[in-house]
Amino acid sequence: MKNNFDENKTPVVAIWETTQACDVPRLDYGDLVQSEADPLELNTLEAQQLIDEMAELCPPIFILTGADPLKRKDIYELVQYASKQGLHPFLELPATPLLTPAAIAELKHARLSRLVLNLDAASAELHDLVCGIHGSFDRTMEAIQWADHWKLPYQIATHFCERNLHELENLAALLQTLRIKQWNVAFPVPTTPEELEETPSPGEFESAFARIYTLAQKVSFKIKTSEAPHYRRYVLQQQARERNGLDPNGHQAPDGIPGIMPFNESRGTLFISHTGDVYPCAGLHVAAGNVRVASVAEIYRSSQVFTLLRDPVNLTGKCGECAFKGVCGGSRARAYAMYGDMFTQDPACIYRPTEQAAVRNSVPLTLPSEKVAIEEP
Repeated sequence: MKNNFDENKTPVVAIWETTQACDVPRLDYGDLVQSEADPLELNTLEAQQLIDEMAELCPPIFILTGADPLKRKDIYELVQYASKQGLHPFLELPATPLLTPAAIAELKHARLSRLVLNLDAASAELHDLVCGIHGSFDRTMEAIQWADHWKLPYQIATHFCERNLHELENLAALLQTLRIKQWNVAFPVPTTPEELEETPSPGEFESAFARIYTLAQKVSFKIKTSEAPHYRRYVLQQQARERNGLDPNGHQAPDGIPGIMPFNESRGTLFISHTGDVYPCAGLHVAAGNVRVASVAEIYRSSQVFTLLRDPVNLTGKCGECAFKGVCGGSRARAYAMYGDMFTQDPACIYRPTEQAAVRNSVPLTLPSEKVAIEEP
């Protein structure tokens, strides 16, 4: 990503939910999953118009996702269309019966830039339990072999909760045996009482950050966090402690830790639903507009939702008082889900901010652009 990148004009990551259709239940979609496509989802011509607008916006990363994008008969055509428009598309696929060797081959021929697969544990039993799709672990491991065969780059996404948070190290060890480009570690945004019970405590978040920080220095792939912007604060604090060139164990401190962007996710992402509604991210259900009414660029650059979220001065609670709010700012999705206020403090952060402490420790409050964990293909 270029040093002069302006997140006020262009998102770092743009995600399009292609469909909510899927032939098997998915716990992360709940009652939204349906066997047939929603009649209101964007049709092929509307999807191509969206891709045209996205090409003008030119985000470094463009991800196609959905309950099962392979349910769309035009998905290969749309991947190829996005590639021709210079977008280097990623495609996130669940391990459903539609994920076959033939599908991987078609995606390779359509010039997909990267496949995104899900692994929620290092064992089949726990993974299938967490993701809610029986047999998905084995099918995912097969899909990895098929992607290797076709030399299709891939990365792994993991959705952590209390049931599988202990799997961090086990999953990292498994992923080290694979040829992955990146590991996306996603933390929960609870929307139901059941999900709230599965959400780690602030102390468990902090402990996970310490483990991720350690792993990031050992593994051969990038680790990127999602809905955990306070990991940036943790990294900055650790780097401040290591400023003498040595870590607490006496080893040479690393030059930088992959996996952090120089600003909060809510300031540099957008999510487009299957019906064209535009949100700041998948977990923050506050619509800023619809692509059938206004262009993506107009919504992202000028809508009230996006412009307010991009200004840290609007943060309240301890996030508003925090010296790290420019680079962290807390999860706006989690704040909204739990408090109904997308500007209040992130309930999953253990840190108690004081400007004096930041000054005393000489912690840098911005991150250099080379720390950004994205690759321009």
